Order: sequence, then structure tokens, then C-alpha cells
Amino acid sequence: MTGYGHTPLFGAFVTPSNDPPQRPVELAVAAERAGFDLVTFQDHPYQARFHDTWTLMAYVAARTSRIRIAGNVLNLPLRQPAVLARSAISLDLLSQGRFEMALGAGGFWDPIVAMGGRRLTPGQSRRALDEAIRIMRQMWAPYERGPVRVDGDHYRVVGAKRGPAPAHPIGIWIGGYKPRMLELIGRSADGWLPSLSFLPGGPSDLAELNRRIDEAAVAAGRDPRGIRRILNVTGRFGPRRDGFLDGPAEAWAQDLAELATSYGIGGFVFAVDDEPTLERIAAEMVPATRELLAD
Repeated sequence: MTGYGHTPLFGAFVTPSNDPPQRPVELAVAAERAGFDLVTFQDHPYQARFHDTWTLMAYVAARTSRIRIAGNVLNLPLRQPAVLARSAISLDLLSQGRFEMALGAGGFWDPIVAMGGRRLTPGQSRRALDEAIRIMRQMWAPYERGPVRVDGDHYRVVGAKRGPAPAHPIGIWIGGYKPRMLELIGRSADGWLPSLSFLPGGPSDLAELNRRIDEAAVAAGRDPRGIRRILNVTGRFGPRRDGFLDGPAEAWAQDLAELATSYGIGGFVFAVDDEPTLERIAAEMVPATRELLAD
């Protein structure tokens, strides 16, 4: 078990390239066949060489039966939150409870603006994300009294009907690194979904970032253990260890087990673009990591 009490998830991070068109679908189906728990997709609607991520997730849900599905992460500035919340309900119902909502506040502002979105400052984008989370929580709570009401600076949803209820409690996972974004995660989110490659200090940065999330959760009256920590990782298989996540499967397993036990990581999502690597991770590294964590 990890430091936060979650049995680890193992997932695949798939690029939604449309060349060839079926490639990301084939990788998602292969991930389910190999035994992965989760398949995730980048969301860059301004990329002409990518499928629309929401359409792709719906197609993958129809082609699979067990694996969970999420964006990594969905581009909030180009997706209206009330409609996104209702779409999430539909996909969760149709997939029998296999959808999770992973959100990003935005970052590539020139192409976002070119697609009709608004250019926001970091503070504005964080506040917009906060408002979007409140809208989604209310949309997914059909048994509470009254319509949805969030009269924010960036999103105004007043009088929208709630529901229907999703098939399971959809988790909201947030990608973010800055102190105020981490405070928002601790206060409002169900999970944190950063990328190891974006941490300048490597794995050691996780201790301080976790601390900020934990403190914010406690201040909000929440149990920090309820916030799952999921990490996007990349690595390279080789005959001998040549660095972190660089070497044989046994070395990968030791590194991942260290991330779980020392930093509370409750899920690992591997960037993969080919089936042989995906299958090798599932066949060799995942069971080795689970065995180490079971000791």
C-alpha cells in the first residue's frame, strides 16, 4: 500500500494522434487486454493532427469493457464546464462507471485564443478552474435541492438543472504545480495528476508539493488521504540500471515502489506509443511493483 492508503493504479498515457486514425484506439484496447487499470489521453483541441479527445474517449469506452478512462488533462478553457459536466455523466453512465474527470487550467494560450478561447492570467485560470469544479459538483448532485448556482467571475451557471446521477462518484483530478493550485487541489479535488518530467528537482520535489496539498486539505476540514496522487512517468528499458526509471523491469519496480512508499503516489501513468512496450510494462514491471508494495 502507498503512504496515503491507496492500492496503486497503473495506466497508459496515449497521444490522440489521428495518423493512422485507429492507432490510439488500438493502444487503449491493448492496454485493457494487458491488464492496465486506466487509459488516459492528452487534450489539445488546437492540434490538427490529434483526434478530439472527448470523441476519442467515447469511442474507446465503446470498444472496451473494464478499463477506466480519463483525459490527461482536459483543456478547461476550450470546454464549457456545465456542458462538460453533463457529458461526463453520459460517458460515465454509458461506460458503467469508468470515467474520471482530469482537468487542466490551460497553458498554451496562443492556440487557445486562436480556437476562440480567452487568454487568462495564472490567477484567472486558477479561479476559473475553481468555479468549474463547483459547477461540476453541483451538476453531479441531483438529489440536492434547487438548481445549479455558481455566479462566478469566469463562469455563470444560474438555474441549470442537476443530474442525472453518474454511475459512480466521478473523481476530479487536477494537474498543477504552483502553490495556489496545490491549495485548490487540497481544498476541492479528489486527485492530483502531475508529470514527473515537469518537476525540476525530480522525485524529491514531491515531498514539498504533497505537504502543500495536505495542509490545504486539513485547513478545509478534509482528510488528505482521500486525495489520490497519480504520477505521469516515462522510462526506458535496458539491460542495466542507468538512472531513475532507466534499466530492467526490476529497477523500474524499485523506483516506483519508492515513489509509492516515500511520496504517497497512488497511481502511475506511463507514456507509451507502441504495444510491445505497453505489454512489457504490464507483464514485467507492474507485477514486480505490486509484489514490492505487498511486502
